[in-house]
Amino acid sequence: MAKKKKIEETSEEKVLEEKIENEKKINEKEVSEQEASKNESNEELDKLMKQSQEYFEGWQRERADFQNYKKRIERDQASLKEYITSEIIKKYLVVIDDMELAFKNRPSAEECQGWIEGINLIYQKLISILEGEGVKIIPVDGEFDPNIHEALSQIDHADVESGRIVDVMRKGYKIGDRVIRPALVIVAR
Repeated sequence: MAKKKKIEETSEEKVLEEKIENEKKINEKEVSEQEASKNESNEELDKLMKQSQEYFEGWQRERADFQNYKKRIERDQASLKEYITSEIIKKYLVVIDDMELAFKNRPSAEECQGWIEGINLIYQKLISILEGEGVKIIPVDGEFDPNIHEALSQIDHADVESGRIVDVMRKGYKIGDRVIRPALVIVAR
């Protein structure tokens, strides 16, 4: 009986050991499946993070491109406005030239003084409108600059150094850095 009991205990121990062994295998299998699932989840998370980063960088590039586009459009519009303004103003500069020529040759009769003052007021209004649009007279005192002056001729002049402006035949005008019309000048040799 004791042998039978020992055999039963031994077989129970074997069964118990087998159960424990099976549970260990099942646990190991579950752990390895969980780790595999975890690794897959981590890989998927990494993949999504990388994709998210790519989308974010792409968005940043597009936003920067859009900002640059807006700035370029604003510059182009400002340049176009300046160009259109200068083209329109060129047409009125001829009138200003004629008025200045008329002032140089105005009559001295007393009866014309009221008329001359009226014309002078019109001239001043026209000049103030041009100044309001940013138009400035190109300076003609000093050295000749081919970027803003146009030389009609060169003359020998004892009192003026070579390369300096002697006389102005027609005023020049500019808006900002854009020359609307260069000043026509005579330069000393």
